[in-house]
Amino acid sequence: MDRFFVEPEHLNLDDKTLYIDGEDVKHISKVLRYGQGDEIEVCDSNGHEYICRIESIDKTRIDLSIVDEVDINRESRIRVSLYQGVPKSTKMDIILQKLTEAGVVEIVLVNTKRSVVNIKGDKADKKLDRWERIIYEAAKQCKRGLIPKLRGILSFEEALADMEQNDINICPYEDEKSLGIKEALQTDLVKDIIGKKDEVRVGIFIGPEGGFDPEENNRVKAAGIASVTMGPRIFRTETASIVATAITLYELGDIGGI
Repeated sequence: MDRFFVEPEHLNLDDKTLYIDGEDVKHISKVLRYGQGDEIEVCDSNGHEYICRIESIDKTRIDLSIVDEVDINRESRIRVSLYQGVPKSTKMDIILQKLTEAGVVEIVLVNTKRSVVNIKGDKADKKLDRWERIIYEAAKQCKRGLIPKLRGILSFEEALADMEQNDINICPYEDEKSLGIKEALQTDLVKDIIGKKDEVRVGIFIGPEGGFDPEENNRVKAAGIASVTMGPRIFRTETASIVATAITLYELGDIGGI
């Protein structure tokens, strides 16, 4: 069953009705060819899912009735924020899509010394709009309970300051030799945090093409962020973000469980 998201204010739980507007109207009626009486899944981005029946369709709006509420929690208590050094070309598209599928709650764009993409003005607005649409479509496809946020673009210094709000922070670095990502996520401190908190905020900082500058890595360590290796092979930036997220969610108990 196809899934769509609505703003909470579009729901009337007393009357068991809701409506969909915007670009999804055309997608539902023209592309998927749903009509009156057909059912779809609708999520309010707050963890509530509903089976809904289409009651009426016009060019700008679809009205639906709520048939049933689905009692499934698809979101993890491990709340991963992925800080991504902005890459070039279509790599960002891959990163946004796959991280949404993996389960991150937000992607934060960061400019670093080796970032080669400089996004400004109207061009930035168009890119961000397209990237947010990629996240939205991926969230529908993999049946997320929320749409991950896209933030930035932050400077390197702003990213380090932003990561202070997280409970756990790691930074994969290709020249790191002393600490593996698995070891960093199995310390007594991390286990204590996981055991005590209902929600755990985790930050993962990934460099752009060419990785982090050595001086940046020194500043990462000085900020108390664990500089880690993911093994003997060097990953592309789009691969590193996906692999680091998957390892983190697995080690902290999200991916791989029942």
